[in-house]
Amino acid sequence: MQHLLFLAPALVFVAVSTGLGFSLLNDPRKMPSMLIDKPTPPFVLASLEDDGHGFSSEELKGKVALLNIFASWCGGCRVEHPTLMALANNGIPIYGVNWKDRPGDGARWLRANKSPYVRVGEDRNGRLGIDLGVTGVPETFMIDRTGRIRYRHAGPVTDEVWRDTFVPILAGLGARQ
Repeated sequence: MQHLLFLAPALVFVAVSTGLGFSLLNDPRKMPSMLIDKPTPPFVLASLEDDGHGFSSEELKGKVALLNIFASWCGGCRVEHPTLMALANNGIPIYGVNWKDRPGDGARWLRANKSPYVRVGEDRNGRLGIDLGVTGVPETFMIDRTGRIRYRHAGPVTDEVWRDTFVPILAGLGARQ
């Protein structure tokens, strides 16, 4: 019986190590969104730009559009910016949400790097991010004509990601690419 007591800590260690090992195999970028096929959470955000016109979830209805969550401090956002600019220049409507940024930083970053967004709102306290289930930036949501979320992509949207992932989804929604 005493020899079993010496094995208990080793068995606990093996069980915990195995559990932690399996958790390392999970890629947070591949975690499914609980909002797929559900309406975009209702929101009204203050404008990040100087136009004074805010940005709301109602503006996402009636067209297939991308909702991109970004921040000036985000390295991945810098990686995806050229792709977003190219998409915007090709008529893909992209709406932006500046997430948890310091006042003025997001607007300065967009002025310095140009904005790919039709409209961009400010989510300084992260409330919309919580409602969308954002785990970090960048994240991009594909919204259909009815305002439903059809896809969530965590990480930078690169040319390859656009071609291999978004274009087939767009084709299925009957939108132009």
